[in-house]
Order: sequence, then structure tokens, then C-alpha cells
Amino acid sequence: MTARRILIADDHPLFRQALRLAVSRAAPDAVVIEAGQLGEAVDAARAASRLDLILLDLRMPGSEGFGGVALLHAERPDTPIVVISSADEAEAAPRARAYGAVGFVSKTADLAALEAAVARALAGERDVASDLPPTDDMAVRVASLTPTELKVLLGVLAGRLNKQVAYDLGISEGTVKGHMTAILRKLGVQNRTQAVLAARAMDVHFAD
Repeated sequence: MTARRILIADDHPLFRQALRLAVSRAAPDAVVIEAGQLGEAVDAARAASRLDLILLDLRMPGSEGFGGVALLHAERPDTPIVVISSADEAEAAPRARAYGAVGFVSKTADLAALEAAVARALAGERDVASDLPPTDDMAVRVASLTPTELKVLLGVLAGRLNKQVAYDLGISEGTVKGHMTAILRKLGVQNRTQAVLAARAMDVHFAD
């Protein structure tokens, strides 16, 4: 049987070490891939022939709130994502689910809780959502974007012009405009400004 492969994406080496320990206890056979920023995580997710689980920090270099969850889910829609974050769980957990995550664990949780979350996700289980607030429609629409559309939208959110986004992604400005047209349609908005307001739905407030 092929060893399971798990991606840990967090910019803090000590917390990655804690997550590796949780993984080793829940899945001793697993091969762990580490990433310290969102770009590295996306590249690793895209390159992996098999990926059984992604453990993702919301707040890391290259990540815009829930944009990292949406982007990785778009890249690997069949791979469960568990968000590990210092964000307020009552607010962040249901929103993380809307962007494709199957679970949420606070960074204040102990090792046993991390291990249990890994085991649940690998078993195909999702967090119970019955007593959590409903997700908003715009989050679902953002989650429907393709990986490239999400990258374009995140570039727009960062204040980049079309030609700058084109340079960043290695595509033509005309292609960026085409993606923007698709983004506006999928989000149900009329212009770039409204798309920026929609993208801000991916933001989240973090604990100190």
C-alpha cells in the first residue's frame, strides 16, 4: 500500500514540528511535506501525485485570509483540508468550511486534539456543523472560482493592476481580462470594485 502523503503549511517551524508529531501519532506511515508560505504549499499540492490531507494555517506569507483555503481546495478538490489557526473558532470555522475545509482546530489546542483532527480527516469525517452559523452565499461563490481565477482575484485584492497581475502569473494581460470577466460573472458583480468588496469576504480577524 502506498504511504499516505500529508502537506503541512505553516510559517512557524516550531508549530510545523508540533503538527508533524500529531501526524506521526495519527498516521505513522505518512510522508510529510512541509511549506512555510502559501506559494510553496500550492506548488507542492500541484506537484504531488497523491495527497491525502492538507493542514493549513490561515495566516502565512502569501495568504489573504481564507484565500489560501479556497486556492488549495480549487487545486486539490478531493483532498481534505484542516485549518489550524489562531483565528476565533466561532467565526472562522464555518467560513473555512465554506471555502472547502473539512475541519478547524485552534492553535491553542493540545496535541491530542491535533492528533484527533488528523485522524478524523484521514477517515473521511467532517466537523459537525449543525450548531455553527450558516455560511454566506458570497463565500460559496468565491470557492467556485478556478485556481487561476482565484490568483487573479487575490492580485486585484492586493491592489495590483491587470498588467501587474499578468506579470505575476506569467500570462497575458488579455488573459487576465478574460479571467476578470469570468470572475465578475461567477461572483454576480458588475465591476472590479465590487469584486474587491466580494474578495474581502475572505478576510478574518486573528487573535493577538
